[in-house]
Amino acid sequence: MSANQASSHEILSNSNVQRPLVDFPPSIWGDQFLNYHFDEMAYGCREKKVHILKEKVKRELLGLADDPLMQLKLIDAIQRLDVAYHFEMEIEEALQHIYDDHQHHLQDDNLYNVSLFFRILRQDGFNVSSDVFNKFKDDNGKFKGSLNTDVRGMLELYEAAQLSVRGEEVLDEALDLTTTQLKAIAPSIKQYPLAAQVSRALKQKLRCGIPRLEAKHFMSIYQHMASHNKALLKLAKIDFNLLQSLHRKEISMLSRWWKDLGLAESMPFARDRLVEAYCWSLSVYFEPKYSFARCLLAKVVIIISVLDDLYDAFGTLEELTLFTDAINRWDISCMEQLPIYMRKFYKANLDYFKEIEDEMAKRGQTYRSHYTIEAWKSLVRGYFKEAQWCTANYIPTVEEHYDVSILVTSTYHACATISCLGMDETVTKETFQWIGEDPKIASKMVKALSIVCRLMDDIVSHKFEQERVHVASSVECYMKQFGISEEKACELLRKEVANAWKDMNEAFLRPTEMPKPILMRLLNLARFMDVIYSESDAYSHLGVALTDAVTYFLIDELPNDDEEDDQP
Repeated sequence: MSANQASSHEILSNSNVQRPLVDFPPSIWGDQFLNYHFDEMAYGCREKKVHILKEKVKRELLGLADDPLMQLKLIDAIQRLDVAYHFEMEIEEALQHIYDDHQHHLQDDNLYNVSLFFRILRQDGFNVSSDVFNKFKDDNGKFKGSLNTDVRGMLELYEAAQLSVRGEEVLDEALDLTTTQLKAIAPSIKQYPLAAQVSRALKQKLRCGIPRLEAKHFMSIYQHMASHNKALLKLAKIDFNLLQSLHRKEISMLSRWWKDLGLAESMPFARDRLVEAYCWSLSVYFEPKYSFARCLLAKVVIIISVLDDLYDAFGTLEELTLFTDAINRWDISCMEQLPIYMRKFYKANLDYFKEIEDEMAKRGQTYRSHYTIEAWKSLVRGYFKEAQWCTANYIPTVEEHYDVSILVTSTYHACATISCLGMDETVTKETFQWIGEDPKIASKMVKALSIVCRLMDDIVSHKFEQERVHVASSVECYMKQFGISEEKACELLRKEVANAWKDMNEAFLRPTEMPKPILMRLLNLARFMDVIYSESDAYSHLGVALTDAVTYFLIDELPNDDEEDDQP
């Protein structure tokens, strides 16, 4: 039976056609998120509690204006607990005041204090010089040995050093030293919760962690700190449960959409990852005001996932030629030229982007649809180029690979574009121009983001992918071009990832090219990759990192705040 007559189920059983099939694990979530009763009364009650606690914490934050060190400690706790979105104006004003009037604290001889000042200010974009750490070196230019016993100071320096930009050798040295030292002493630390802090910091770098995930880990540590702020801790717990109910409502709505779309059944070769796609989007923005943008991005991520598998794990070059042409023409009449198994998916592409166009038209933002569709076409053309390389058994040069597999099919250029699609007026036409209609002229931040995505994916997944017919990964390209071993190639790629993080850090230094809310979306896209692809491709193979994230985000509730005293 020819592809023009057969469904994908029939083609799957046809052994006459060689296809790069993959036995992806099925979804493990079933229909458990399909039906969720959103209790508006309970939501409203929690909102009132959040408001009361928020005002109390705000008063305490402002009351510390004359004690910058204590104010920074409170800001640090607010940010780690992921409730900083409630205090954006107050934190901005406080940090500006500290930067303008209290930089003398950076001359302190206390490693913890200096590192805290540096980290909190630097991560908010204030260009504090890394030279402040040179005073902790000896006459030989090495960090003083006496610092090794200062566990809190070393931990804070470790997290401060993660905000380095290229050329900051003192921070590179600090990161190497603190990583080695903390790993060496971690097993012997008996004091709790310091032991838990060090353990978590070594498991997941603060700068690269998903804030929502780190907040839940930090709550269990923070509540055991003698100096913890009770109102802040209670606010964090109630706020987490409040937003979790909203997120459950969204995943329920998306589950119904995905089920009605029927792509999981009509394209059984593709990964069924709706829940994971939503967690991807939730990692990019969790706040209530981004509900529309979050759901929009989640839908796009799952469609990209199916698109990727169509090109990577099923379609023949002949079939993919037809599909690529149809996407480039972007016309429903092209559907008839496609194999039957592709038609429903092609229509789903056009239908969904038509919904986006209609919504953007209502908002007076039709230009956003144009950039999104062009990014989609670019992605498909990139997938097709890789399919051609794969069919020809061609290993591209590092430069060719960069132009296609990093800048385009890493998907993060498209995701960067689409992550801005549903945002408020912070996003303008200039934002999309900065991202770049052509990925080759994208900003340094977007290119760095794409590097992190592609290289982290390739490092952990290339062995599995090369067990079947698959396009060459970054690892193979480096091995061939430079005549090096797989181990050496991965080492070089990890250095590229580290430099890409430095470029993203630099993009946050003021004055920034784009407003902070836009930069945060891209940073959070990179953070998701660092967490989910650190040890394996947890998205494709349902690894622990991602299933744990789903559990933390959508299943496990914090202790019932309704049983606690309503008054802060």
